[in-house]
Amino acid sequence: MILTNLRRHRVRTIIGAAGIALGVATMLSVVGLLGGAVKMFERILRSDAEMVVFEKNVSDLFFSNVPVEVAEELQKQPFVKQARPVLFAIISAPDRPIVTCFGIQAADSRLQKGEWLKGSAAAFKDDGRGVVLGERAADFITILVDGRVELGQEKYPVAGVVRMENGFENGGVFMPLATCQESFHKQGVCSVVTVALANGHESGEVKSWMKEQHPRLTALENEEFSRSYSQFKILKTTAWVVGGCAFLLGGLSVTNTMILSVFGRIKDLAIARVCGFSRAQIAGMIFGESLLVSAIGTLGGWGISALGLYVLKAIPQMQGYIEPRIGWMEITGAMTLAAFTALGGAMYPAWYAAKLNPAQALRFE
Repeated sequence: MILTNLRRHRVRTIIGAAGIALGVATMLSVVGLLGGAVKMFERILRSDAEMVVFEKNVSDLFFSNVPVEVAEELQKQPFVKQARPVLFAIISAPDRPIVTCFGIQAADSRLQKGEWLKGSAAAFKDDGRGVVLGERAADFITILVDGRVELGQEKYPVAGVVRMENGFENGGVFMPLATCQESFHKQGVCSVVTVALANGHESGEVKSWMKEQHPRLTALENEEFSRSYSQFKILKTTAWVVGGCAFLLGGLSVTNTMILSVFGRIKDLAIARVCGFSRAQIAGMIFGESLLVSAIGTLGGWGISALGLYVLKAIPQMQGYIEPRIGWMEITGAMTLAAFTALGGAMYPAWYAAKLNPAQALRFE
């Protein structure tokens, strides 16, 4: 009877499912986009490392100040395979107020992973001033005739142009660490130190060493950092709140659909009661219709969001900046919200249908 009722009122069924589908699509799209952005930023920090060292109690890594000597000390420890300092900064260019700048050492593996379009990794030196532009940064930063670029109040020679897989890095500028420290008046410090563990050693050794030697700093595994970093928490919470609100708005269409469905077939429900249907069976039928409409909408919304994110990722201008991430947690969350929305939306219609007096309902006009 649930299927029969939904088929008899196709337009209402479609409208209800469409409302849920749009809500699910919005929620999954927002959560997927922001979740992907977080993962992309995480990859900037990881760079073949399992841990990250930064200053305690900072709201953003741009404000973190870690002495470069910490990286040198860590490099000497038997439990550390590699420790690389990285300085994050924001710089301006003509017609571009914000450009992300990465101060790194020449031995950092980031540039080695990229595809060099101009120049080579050998041209990027710790004691030089030559900068490397990401491919997209080279599109909007003018390279002067003398092979230099204007960044901030100074001009720097261009050591090369590299295509990076990560969009944030591809749209940024890489500077030798010493030059970056001088330009931003952060001599002797970096934002973070990425740490790769030696074989057979565990993160607890790094944490214990940091706690004893540098209590002002903290060392976290990549997954720990992702869970605790305040900016990531804000992004993830915002994604779920925005997506959840859109989802609940779509859920109102289910409520409206079920109310219209009940009032549109009061006599049918009365006949069902006369034929022996109990109040619980009538209510169960209404709840079943609502859950089925919600399930159809959830599947449709999942498909819409997957298609939309795929199209966005395929746009050349967005490649590298969008890495949609819709995992099982997001899908499970959407299905759970859909089920609760369906049950909540059907509660009043089911209660009204269950309490109908068959004799009075048969005279309903």
